[in-house]
Amino acid sequence: MATRYLSIDIGGSSIKYALMDGAGKILEKGAEVTPNSGLPQFMATLNEVVARYADQIKGIAVAAPGKVGADHSTIHFGGALPFLDGLDLRQTLAGQFDGSVVVENDGKAAALAELWLGNLKGIDNGAAIVLGTGIGGGIVLNGRLLYGSHQQAGEFSFMSSQYDNSAFIESAVGSTGSAVRLVRTIGTMAQLADPGDGHAVFELINGQKEPAWTIFKQYAQRIAALILSIQAVVDVDRYVIGGGISAQPIVVRQINQAYSDLLSENEIIEKTLTRPEIVTAKFQNDANLFGALYSYLLFMDK
Repeated sequence: MATRYLSIDIGGSSIKYALMDGAGKILEKGAEVTPNSGLPQFMATLNEVVARYADQIKGIAVAAPGKVGADHSTIHFGGALPFLDGLDLRQTLAGQFDGSVVVENDGKAAALAELWLGNLKGIDNGAAIVLGTGIGGGIVLNGRLLYGSHQQAGEFSFMSSQYDNSAFIESAVGSTGSAVRLVRTIGTMAQLADPGDGHAVFELINGQKEPAWTIFKQYAQRIAALILSIQAVVDVDRYVIGGGISAQPIVVRQINQAYSDLLSENEIIEKTLTRPEIVTAKFQNDANLFGALYSYLLFMDK
């Protein structure tokens, strides 16, 4: 009991959860559909999940969308679930569970998973980039996750890709680098029965079918440019690329090719910036479960 934890990943479509030990071994896991009708319904579902394990666990670790306060408990904004704005989960769950509750931003949780047990383990300076609806992730400097003064470091979605565009959000990489948007764009142009069918879209990409192949190469170029921009500021050794589409080997392969093209186009950049490794993240669908637990262990060890 004392070494078991409940790790929860709150997503826009599902609430994933896992019973885990302190070494990161998943003992049991499941998922519930995320209620999107409001906070009462959401908390009812979350409370049901917690009630199943409350007498078996030492603590609860949560990965949540939106900004998470320095208290590692209060969610701000809530991303795809705006009704989470202002929710203090530690306080809200107090009547349901009398142990410790620690909350982490989902992008930072993905980075922590890689730092703890993934492809950033043993890397002093690195970054995780999660390709999804937007672009999340985190930066690791001197072996520690960078939070910044306001817990906002690593919010890659808000980096601009078109500085002259006054419609900032539309031109920010969270929009231009959205993996969901990439899939739907290709799926729509290919007239797929389901434009969001990622497997069908990547069959076209892997077969280098047009226009899917050209659209995908342009996407990889944008991600490579994002990495180069981050590299100019933090100068790290390795980037891990996560998110659902990273399971396709062609994604990281083409990002690496696009990065090489960017360097070869300009000798000054090539000689000034040391090229980092760009690799696939170890964790994908379960990343936030591992990262939330590691955040819990680090927070409780303070």
